[in-house]
Amino acid sequence: MAKPVFINTLVFVSDMKRSVDFYCHRLGQTVAQDHGDFVQLENGLALHRGPALEATMFGAPSGERSPYGRGNLVLYFETDELEAVFARMPLKTDLIHPIETQAWGQKVFRCYDPDGHIVEVGEPM
Repeated sequence: MAKPVFINTLVFVSDMKRSVDFYCHRLGQTVAQDHGDFVQLENGLALHRGPALEATMFGAPSGERSPYGRGNLVLYFETDELEAVFARMPLKTDLIHPIETQAWGQKVFRCYDPDGHIVEVGEPM
């Protein structure tokens, strides 16, 4: 039986420049491919400008739309330099909480990306 292979997670973003700045300059990720409305990061995460993707998928951008990030998806990253990554977050970052030790012993911080997607950054377990 043929089975699909999972390739990446694609998130809708409202402002590509702002999102690339967040993921690349704040979280240290690297752009693998930049096609304007679609940016693939080396880690497999893909960013797609929402209205352009809506037009591709549905034939037109949706009219009234709610914010893209709805608090029901977590984009998880790990780093050996948790404090350094946390220090790169600007004061205006919408933090959920600063670095805290979780019940399972891992230190993490959580914030929202520019579109409201939950981002969790933790130390390796």
